[in-house]
Amino acid sequence: MALLEARVATRSTGFWPVAFAFTVAMAFSTVPAPLYPLYGYSTFTVTVIFAAYAVGVVASLLLAGHVSDQVGRRRILIPALALELVAALLFLSGTSLPVLLAARLITGLGVGMITATATAHLLELNGASPARFEIVSTAANIGGLGVGTLVAGVLASYVDSPLRTPYLLFVFLLSVAIAAVAMAPETVRPNPAYRYRPQRVATGRGPAYLAAATGAFAAFSVFGFFTSVAPGFVAGTLNHPSRALAGLIVFAVFGGSAAAQTLTTGLGARRRTTLGLTAQALGTIILVTGMHQASLTVFLLGGMLAAAGAGVLFKAGIGTVAALATGTERGAALAGIFLIAYVALAVSALAIGVAVLAAPVITVMTWFAAILLIMLAGVAVLSRQSSNGSD
Repeated sequence: MALLEARVATRSTGFWPVAFAFTVAMAFSTVPAPLYPLYGYSTFTVTVIFAAYAVGVVASLLLAGHVSDQVGRRRILIPALALELVAALLFLSGTSLPVLLAARLITGLGVGMITATATAHLLELNGASPARFEIVSTAANIGGLGVGTLVAGVLASYVDSPLRTPYLLFVFLLSVAIAAVAMAPETVRPNPAYRYRPQRVATGRGPAYLAAATGAFAAFSVFGFFTSVAPGFVAGTLNHPSRALAGLIVFAVFGGSAAAQTLTTGLGARRRTTLGLTAQALGTIILVTGMHQASLTVFLLGGMLAAAGAGVLFKAGIGTVAALATGTERGAALAGIFLIAYVALAVSALAIGVAVLAAPVITVMTWFAAILLIMLAGVAVLSRQSSNGSD
């Protein structure tokens, strides 16, 4: 009994180091967002740089995001954090387009390895407190994305060398994160008979999985807009060039998403899905209205509401997928849903970037919103079918 209690205590102490590392990694992934206008590249080039990140995430999720189920969580997290550190050093080495593309691609490779692995590791280290796991994993993942933009935006506004200081900070933080994970307990016993295979996207087939996957795609399409195009739109079309403001806007969007996910912890999956769909649809309409009116206030309110809905919708999907998977397939199942989400991130950023070459960004976003609303309607239909099938 005493030995069992000691093991539980050891696991519990590992929860917070992994949560810290997860937060730092996700925060680093959005550091460039408020800095893009300082690099002097066009909207299309920025979306290409951002898409390089998303391609890296997708490739990593496809090739390595599920492997921790078989080889161990730390054996994936530590190399992934090391990739993030390499990317930070690349950002410090120069501002040319090839350097930025390489740095973002490597960042994506690291994040793809981290998202599902860290989520599964936190779940296994958490013990008997589901609420703590949901709140902390949400804060680390979605909240971390907002923290990165806020830190970078503030530093870029108030310190010298705005394209170097944020990355110097994260070189330090990522180094600490690697040490933190190295001290955390392992929760998976390596499988010596494991034979590698790439991630299979169709983990957990059926209407419930399809609804979760489509919801994740719709949710991350909104996140893709705010981490690629939105800072440039605010600086250019809305005439608010402050880097601190750009960071604060993206932070508010992701912070609102994280808060909404936390506040809906006690709701069932069906109510979460309904709430997420409603909020994202309404927020998207308000967001586009703010763009047409050139109103920063309306734009921000719409963005926060859309992101809050997207966060709740994504959380409901993660809960559905986790429930469908057995313990030995948890990492693979989560990697599958994250893979679909980050495909949306890449597709939305690239589609918007290409479209603005031929039409004004407001026109492009109007069509983007219409497509997104159709997609959300599809999620509602799939969710209803899933619910009817389970009755």
